[in-house]
Order: sequence, then structure tokens, then C-alpha cells
Amino acid sequence: MSIVPTPLPEDPTTLQHLLREAQAEITRLQMLIAGLLRHRFGRRSEQLSDEALDQGIEDLEQSLAEQTAKIEAVQPAPRAAPPKRNRGSLPADLPRVEVVIDVADKTCPCCGAPLHLIAEDRSEMLDHVPAQFRVQVIRRPRYGCRVCEQAVVQAPAPERPIDGGMATEALLAHVLVSKYADHLPLYRQAQIFARAGVTLDRSTLCNWVGRACWWLEPLHALILNTVLSSPKVVADDTTLPVLDPGRGRTKTGRLWCYATDNRPWSGPGYPAAAYAYSEDRKGEHPATHLKGFQGLLQVDGYAGFNQVQAVTNQRPHLAFCWAHARRKFYDVHVATKSPIAHEALQRIGALYAIESDISGRSAEDRQRERQQRSRPLVEALQVWLREQLGRLSGRSKLAQAIRYTFNHWEGLLRFLDDGRLELDTNIVERAMRPIALGRKNALFAGADSGGRHWSIVATLIQTAKLNDVEPLAWLTNVLMRMLSGQTKRNELDQLLPWNWKMLNQTRAISSA
Repeated sequence: MSIVPTPLPEDPTTLQHLLREAQAEITRLQMLIAGLLRHRFGRRSEQLSDEALDQGIEDLEQSLAEQTAKIEAVQPAPRAAPPKRNRGSLPADLPRVEVVIDVADKTCPCCGAPLHLIAEDRSEMLDHVPAQFRVQVIRRPRYGCRVCEQAVVQAPAPERPIDGGMATEALLAHVLVSKYADHLPLYRQAQIFARAGVTLDRSTLCNWVGRACWWLEPLHALILNTVLSSPKVVADDTTLPVLDPGRGRTKTGRLWCYATDNRPWSGPGYPAAAYAYSEDRKGEHPATHLKGFQGLLQVDGYAGFNQVQAVTNQRPHLAFCWAHARRKFYDVHVATKSPIAHEALQRIGALYAIESDISGRSAEDRQRERQQRSRPLVEALQVWLREQLGRLSGRSKLAQAIRYTFNHWEGLLRFLDDGRLELDTNIVERAMRPIALGRKNALFAGADSGGRHWSIVATLIQTAKLNDVEPLAWLTNVLMRMLSGQTKRNELDQLLPWNWKMLNQTRAISSA
């Protein structure tokens, strides 16, 4: 029997009024949700961040469910068919706990004879068991010899992630993923542990993270070197506020991201994203990171990347980003509704339409298609922009957008002659989003060392995600293998997410 949370009025007129109000509210909420979805998928998608959209849609859908429940309480008539909702999937490998709801009296209500089972109805609901801490008790029996009474034999103590510490590899991985993937600062994790009856000081968690990063740093360096050995690298940077105790405030550190993903042109290798921390944004930092790099470097136009030439003694093959050029026109169009800015957006959009058609094809095919279809559009755009620039005030935002495009024109054209390049640096832009979320929740890193820890763990987690590897299971196994000595330092390539994934798949097939 269902229980209505709030007593309903008994007057039919009042009930009808309540029903009409709820239906009107549902209609309003559905229109708001549709409007928010248009922000995401329509032409004005850049007005709201994904996080803001998700939060708004979640709140509206919660309100929609509340109003639907209210109508169901007023009109409890059964539906002919269940509503179409995305209820999620229930994987077959999830453990099942059966709950049998049986009749108390198993005798026939008509004649009193015993009843027998003829069928049953089965349905499944997704349940949740709160995270459970357990104590791993390590027992090491000692054995002695009764004959000589001299020998005492005992298995050596296993290596611990933290010398003298209580954390297992699984718990360390959980703390790292919670902080750097789920954006839970350590003080919030300490509060969650306390609710489970486990009192841990935040400084203890900090010690765990620092020591775990010491173990994981060689794997971070390997991923970074793997990325920089790719024929094409996309680079960008973002701010990371860092506490500066000497001045009593924060300073602005930087996280540099170097990413590669050759899947759009069916190239070799696996997708990966590697981060590196620096205390400022001087161009010497990317020059140091990219020392020895030979290949295509696609960036957003930051002049500091030009310093790579001074280190490598060769002119880097720099390509620039059409999304950054487009954004300049978009900002003008939003502010002024300029028809010139709108026309520029339309012309750049035509280039993206071609890219959508040729995605996944070989580099040679992409280059050929771009020469035939994209080059005439780009050449026409250049002529058109020059005509418009001559008619505009030199100090206008629109003129500045056009000059920005021309200042980076050579790098913007490079995609026409090389099918390995993309139109933009969106792969690295996507890799920066988790950093922004973590930065918002953590507010700042406690020190430059905290920024380096951020770069280490973010590299591992983001690369795992790019390769469809579950970060928690992977990091747990990585720490176990490194601590136990199963994987030596010269065998770290076995722990790279794509190699680890293939090894696990092979083992699963062998054991089947």
C-alpha cells in the first residue's frame, strides 16, 4: 500500500485544481529542459558551460519527477504501458540478492487444499550498499624445528605502500581517484571516512597522496615520453592557483597538457594526455618539455611555444587552432549581432562540416579531400576577410578578430597539407575540463609540490579514461604490481593503460 507524503484534499474541485497546476508545471519544466538542451546542442552552445547545463537540467528533472509523483497521487489509475524512461542498465555481472515476497497462508481460499507453485513474477531493482571499510589482517606464522630447535622460518613481510602505514593499495587508489577524478578534496574525504567510523586526519591523507605520487612518478614520465614520441602532439595550458605562504595569498601556477589522439586519421599508437606543472607561464617551460620533440605541434597561438625552436635548433612545425579563431568572431556576434561576424562563423562552420565527413579516414584521404573541398573555402575566406578589414575601424573588436586570424594564418592553413592534423585543439581542451572542476572544488594547490602531484595523477587518470580503462581498478593493480616487484622499473610499459587492458583481456579469455 502506497503512502502519500502530504495528505491530499478530499474535495474533488480542489483536487482538480491541484491536478491542473501540476500539469501546467510539468509543461513549463519540459519547456525549460528543452531550452537548456538547445543551449548544448544548438548554435548557441557556447553560452553555458557543460557543468552549468548539467546542473540546471538535473534540478529541472528532479522538479519534473516531483510534479509527476503529485499527479500519480491524485490519479492513481494504472497506465496501459510504463513510461519511456532511461532507467539505466543492470549488468549481468552485478551480484544479485533475491527477496522473496510470499503469501503467508498457502492454503486455497476456496476449499482449503494446499497450494502449489505454478509460476512467479520477477523484477529487478538497482540497490546500493554503502562503501564499506574493512581491516586487512596480515598473519605471518612462524615455524620452528623440534629436532634441532635452531631454525625459525617465517614468510617475509609484504611491502607496504606507506612504511608503517595502514593504507592498502586499493585505499590509496580510492583516495587518488576521489581527489583527482571525482574532485573531492582531502578534507571532504576525511569527513566521509568519519561518517563510516574511521577517523583519519587530513595530514595523514596528504602523506598517503605524496607517497603514492612518489611510486607513480616513473609511470607519469613514461606516459609523457610516449606522448612526445607521437608524430603529432596537441598542447595547451591552464591556470592552477597555488598557495604562496610567503605573501599570504595564492600565486598562479600552470598545468601544461600534451595530448595525442591519432584515431581520427587511423594513425598509430593510443590516445594519451600528459600534464606537467610549472610555477609560471614563461615560454622556457614548454621549450623544456618539448626538447627533442620532432613532429607536428598544434597549439592555440600562445607565443611561448615559439621558444621550442631555440631548444631544438629547428623550426617547429606549428599548427594553430580554428576554434580559437572562431571564438573571436563568436564573441563579437553575441555582443553586437554583427552580420560580418555571423558570416565568418558560417564560413568556418563549412570547414567543420567537411571535417565531419572525412573523420576516421586515412591521412592521405583527408589531405586529398581538404585540397579539393576545403582549400577553395579557405582561400575565399581570406579574400573576404581582407575586404571586410578595409571597411572596419582598426580598434573595433571585429577588426581585432580578423587580425588575430591573419596573424596565425600560416598555422591555420597547415591542416590543408597534412591529413594528420585536426581543425582545432579540442582534444586538449577536453583534457583540461577535469582540471577546471578539480580546481573549482579544491580552490588551490597547497604548494608547488601539490601542483606536481596534480600533474602526475591527472596524467594517469585522464589517459586511462581515454583508453576506456576504469581508473580505480587500474591504479589499484598498478600499485600492487609495483610494490610487490611483479613489474620492474624497466617493465613499466606493461602497466600503460592500453597494454594493461589487453593483458587483462587475454587473461580473461584464457581463463574462460
